[in-house]
Amino acid sequence: MFVITPEQDTVVREYVQKQPLASVKIPGVELKVGTALPDTVELHEVPNVKYRYVVVDKHTVLVDPGTRKIVKVYD
Repeated sequence: MFVITPEQDTVVREYVQKQPLASVKIPGVELKVGTALPDTVELHEVPNVKYRYVVVDKHTVLVDPGTRKIVKVYD
């Protein structure tokens, strides 16, 4: 189970707005919590948060770097 505190959520949202990434496409991958992303997808650090992020099909996706599983999908 993944837990994101409201404080972490705020940090992620603010950081992603300040550090926009180009959106990537990952054919055949469903953007939902628990889906693992392939090793070919580069994950980007968010300061003071253990999770990483990437933008897929114009959605910011928060990922656990250890399992590469999606923790949260932002609109």
